[in-house]
Amino acid sequence: YPSGNLAIIITGERDQHSLIVQEDELRTTKIRALFQSDGRSTCYYRNGDEWINMSIQGGQYLDQAGNRVRRWMWPNLSPEPHVPLSPIFISLNRHVGVRILAQDKIFVSFLAMGRQAKFNMGTKVQVSTTSQLPPPAQLGEDELLLLAFRVRILQLFDRMRGCLNFPSTEQWNKMQPPMYLITQAVKILELCMAADISDELRSSIKAIVNA
Repeated sequence: YPSGNLAIIITGERDQHSLIVQEDELRTTKIRALFQSDGRSTCYYRNGDEWINMSIQGGQYLDQAGNRVRRWMWPNLSPEPHVPLSPIFISLNRHVGVRILAQDKIFVSFLAMGRQAKFNMGTKVQVSTTSQLPPPAQLGEDELLLLAFRVRILQLFDRMRGCLNFPSTEQWNKMQPPMYLITQAVKILELCMAADISDELRSSIKAIVNA
């Protein structure tokens, strides 16, 4: 930092490396973020509470009260429907920012005195067919609804393309959605059956994906 305090530490051992962001304080070693090459990363608020937590499966964003604001899963590791990631940018302090665009595009930027250093701590974790990931956490009500509406929107877009390609109304009723949308709809219904949600919400989600 311009103050002379250590801002970023990079450590490495064999094919593993880590990046640690420290707060701009003289007599403390308060950690503001830790990024690891195995896909695990955590960012902290100034008071030490967890802000962003990421793993090889996905991540979550928490507010300062500890409530989950956002949750996502990396699309390349799971064939199941997933909540997509919207780009995230946070400022750990006036000099260090974190931008999360994708699993392999997680940038830590340091800016001071007109000069910038940028580190890409993203990674594409390869999971072998013999290894098993820990079971994913159950999706909440909002996330299940988001997945259902996403599939429904994709169904409508596919329907619109079909109408443009085949203007005859007789052919519209014969068109079937692509197999990947059918598979995603089935997966969402399976997730609803396993989730702790009301029967009314379960029925609503079923109606959305089967409309």
